[in-house]
Amino acid sequence: MEPLKNIYNLQFITSLEDVITIHYPAFDKSAFRTKLFEAEWEELALKERMRQITLSLAFVLPQDYKQAIAILRKCAPSFTGLGGIIFPDFVEQYGLEDWELSVETLAFLTEFSTSEFAVRPFLISDQERMLAQMEVWAESENEHVRRLASEGCRPRLPWGLAVPALKKDPSPVLVILEKLKEDESLYVRKSVANNLNDISRMNPDLAVAIAQRWYGDSQKTNWIVKHACRTLLKKGDPRVLQIFGYENSDSISLADFNVTPVKLSKGENIAFSFTLISGIETPHKVRVEYAIDYVKANGTRSRKVFHLSELEWKGRMQKSFSKSHSFKDLTTRRHYPGVHRIAVIVNGTEKAAFEFELV
Repeated sequence: MEPLKNIYNLQFITSLEDVITIHYPAFDKSAFRTKLFEAEWEELALKERMRQITLSLAFVLPQDYKQAIAILRKCAPSFTGLGGIIFPDFVEQYGLEDWELSVETLAFLTEFSTSEFAVRPFLISDQERMLAQMEVWAESENEHVRRLASEGCRPRLPWGLAVPALKKDPSPVLVILEKLKEDESLYVRKSVANNLNDISRMNPDLAVAIAQRWYGDSQKTNWIVKHACRTLLKKGDPRVLQIFGYENSDSISLADFNVTPVKLSKGENIAFSFTLISGIETPHKVRVEYAIDYVKANGTRSRKVFHLSELEWKGRMQKSFSKSHSFKDLTTRRHYPGVHRIAVIVNGTEKAAFEFELV
C-alpha cells in the first residue's frame, strides 16, 4: 500500500507551483524547491511534509500575511482532499495575530480540504472566543463549515493538537453538539458522534447523560447515540446497554464453545465457534462480541473487544456462530508470544473463555 505521505509527491509540488504562479507571477519556483528539499524529504512523515511545504511557501510568498492569504485563497480550490490541508496549515502557522481574517479564511478553506487541525491553536489561544465562533459556524448553510464546528472542538481529535482544557472539561462543546444533533448531513452527524465518543472516554458520566437524553428523539439522534457510545458498549457499561435494550443476559446460555488450535504461530488464524441459547419468552435484543486478551511486550495482557452480531429475538431461540481471527502483525498491532485468552461476551456479560498459546 502506498504510504499516505506520498500524496505530497513531485507531481503535487509541480501542480502547486503552477497554480500559485498563475495567481502570483513573481513566485520563485527555484527558491521554493531549494527551501522545500533542504529537509530529508523522503524521511518526513505526512504532517512533517505538510509543514515543510507551509514553511517553504512562507519563504517565497509576500511577507505581508494579508497578501499571502489572498494568493492562497485563490489557489486552494484546485487542491481538494487531504493534500489541501497545506492551506489551513499556513493560517495555523502565521495567522494567530490576525484573528478575524484567519477565522474567516479557515471557514472558506475547509470546504476544499479541512481546517479541523488548523483551528486547534486558536482554541488554545482563546477558547471562549473560538467556541463562540464555532457556535456561529454550527448554523452555517455549508455542511463543511458546520462539520468544522464539531470536528474542530473534538477533545481527542486524531492527528490534532491537544486542547488540554477540553480534555479536562469537555462540557463547553455541548452547546455546539446540541445545535448539530439533528443536522440534515450525515457528514456532520458523524462528527457529532465522534465528538461525543471522545467525551465518553474522558467523562463517561457526562456522555451517558447526553445519550440518555438524546436517544428516542429521532432516527438521527438515535444513530448519533449508537455511534457515539461504541466505546462504552465495548466496555459493557450497563447504563449504555440499557439504553439500547441489551439487558437480561442471565437467561442466555452458551454451549459448544470450541477453539482451535490451542497453540499457533504468529501469522496464523485461530478459529472458534459456539451456540447461543435463549430461554427468554418475550422479545429481546442480543449483542454478541468477542474479546482477545493479547499478551503485551512486557508480558501483561491487554483486552481488545470485537463486535460480532446484534440480534432481535422474538422469544426462545438459538443460533450458532463461527469466526476466524488472524494473528498476523499489523501496523496498528504487534503480536507477542505467550498465553492469550479469548472470551465471548453477550449483552456486556462474559459467557465463556478459553486460553491458547501464541508461539
